[in-house]
Amino acid sequence: MIEVHNLTQTYPSGRGVFDLDFTIEKGEVFGYLGPNGAGKTTTIRSLLGFTNPSRGSAAVNGIDCRRHPEQIQNMIGYLPGEIAFFEHMTGSGFLKFLENLRRTQAGSRKKEELINLFELDDRQKISKMSKGMKQKLGIVAAFMHDPDIYILDEPTSGLDPFMQNIFIDLLEQEKLRGKTIMLSSHIFEEVQRICSRAGIVREGRIVAIEDIAALNTMKQRTYTVTLGNEKDADILADSPLVAVKHANRQVLVTVGENYRELFTLLAKLEVTGFSSQQQSLEDVFMKYYGTEDSGTKLGGRKTAGKNTAGSNSAGNKSDGRDTGAEKGAGHE
Repeated sequence: MIEVHNLTQTYPSGRGVFDLDFTIEKGEVFGYLGPNGAGKTTTIRSLLGFTNPSRGSAAVNGIDCRRHPEQIQNMIGYLPGEIAFFEHMTGSGFLKFLENLRRTQAGSRKKEELINLFELDDRQKISKMSKGMKQKLGIVAAFMHDPDIYILDEPTSGLDPFMQNIFIDLLEQEKLRGKTIMLSSHIFEEVQRICSRAGIVREGRIVAIEDIAALNTMKQRTYTVTLGNEKDADILADSPLVAVKHANRQVLVTVGENYRELFTLLAKLEVTGFSSQQQSLEDVFMKYYGTEDSGTKLGGRKTAGKNTAGSNSAGNKSDGRDTGAEKGAGHE
């Protein structure tokens, strides 16, 4: 459905994206993760045909994104990370403009359902809308023509928690309908809830692509164990487990799969306090893919550092802002 091979987009500053290579299958929800400036938006702009890559290729349904951008944009619902609307229009006027541009049915049921779902006041002038209301308008614009593919760049930015949940529910419904979704985000909870796989981009390079289910199994739990005496605290801290001694006879123990080893040892010690905290998916990413020169801890055991692909070049967001009509909110 979406194929990217050795895609490189280098800017005069030396920043950009480098040798990107990934595939998103039909009906898949793919998370594209990374901090701001890592290269997520630059990748998306290449997929929409907005930029000329320095080398490599990107295709959607076998159609080259740069050679035939109009065909690509006609099959995609796109929500940019930074939307530049026609501020003089009302929300309804903007949506009608897009319907005419796309030659889709005016006043479609899908559009009205989305307006009601997100409580969008489309009679209001865009210039008077809050950031959250503009984001809702962008979402309606991206989804109202019911495309088969969605490319969404930080889609919940500006939404309150209630509307964020409504949006994720919408994605889950679209997933059940077999839609293909690329979700660019730095919010790990969104990706964990809806995506089946995720790629993580750092400094313009993809450092890994993993199944979300596999990452979830890698979650570790950290226990704070309070011991009755210093000797027992030292025994626990010096054990093969990943354990760090703190003040007041407390030891922080991180466990992946080796629970039996932990509790067998604790049964021999005087334990006076015990509490736990589970990692988030973000913690897993950060520990699993840590920095190139730092050791990582996997499965609750001390291991050697994992070398991760990287570059001295920092990722770069495009300087351009996408307009709601030509390149923006939901334009196909």
